[in-house]
Amino acid sequence: MPITALYDVTIVIYAASVCFYFMDYYQNNRKARRIAFWLLIIVWLLQDVIFYEKMHVTGEFPILTPLDGLFFLSWLMITFSLLLTRSDRLPFFSLFANALGFFLMAVTLFGPDDRVSQVLSEKLMSDLLIIHITMAFIAYAAFFASFILSVMYWLEYSMLKKKKWGRRLIRFSSLSKLEQASFVCNLAGFPLLTISLFLGIDRAIFTLSAFSWLDIKVLTSFFILFVYGFYIYQKLGRNVSGKPLVYWNAVGFLIVLINVFLSESFTGFHLW
Repeated sequence: MPITALYDVTIVIYAASVCFYFMDYYQNNRKARRIAFWLLIIVWLLQDVIFYEKMHVTGEFPILTPLDGLFFLSWLMITFSLLLTRSDRLPFFSLFANALGFFLMAVTLFGPDDRVSQVLSEKLMSDLLIIHITMAFIAYAAFFASFILSVMYWLEYSMLKKKKWGRRLIRFSSLSKLEQASFVCNLAGFPLLTISLFLGIDRAIFTLSAFSWLDIKVLTSFFILFVYGFYIYQKLGRNVSGKPLVYWNAVGFLIVLINVFLSESFTGFHLW
């Protein structure tokens, strides 16, 4: 099957899975939840096939371009979702995570062709660069997951404040568990992004003449580290909890989005 057809089939099944998760959210439908879960497994397997096909065609790990990076980020969100769904600790995480993951994959499907030439690809690809990009996207996935958990915290907090009791409220898990899970995701993402950033800078300094410390991609990456570093300090150093952490998470998530989607238009040497 051509890779474009695989994309089409995957995005349709992914859309169906998200719809069934929405059905479960509004109707507490266990059958819909099971169908959504198994459809999501099919999507994950199809994405694995797409990864293999791209590696077979190009002979390299498909993460060099922005669209390949977003596809990898979508795969990571599905992987996190399946792991948490299997543990049955955060039932509604799958809905929000896969709504975001579907958006990311849709961008890769409908976005313009951003493949680089074979000559440029061979020049850029190295073990260090692959590690740099992979660790950055794993960190982004952790920050995305943390933001989703913060949104769930805010929704549950709002329902409690408005005294909207019911089965849906119970399935959100406790506020303390959501806050702790969100914090753990940021605690995992922060060192990953730090290592990724310094690996990337180390390679850029010695291999790229166009590298600049004032490049928008470099600046936004350091700003992300500052925001999430301050978030961790607020939690561990000042014992802050609740809504202030939600707000800081929202700020961090917004900057990550700027870094992923917008800064590539203004960078002088980055492709993604």
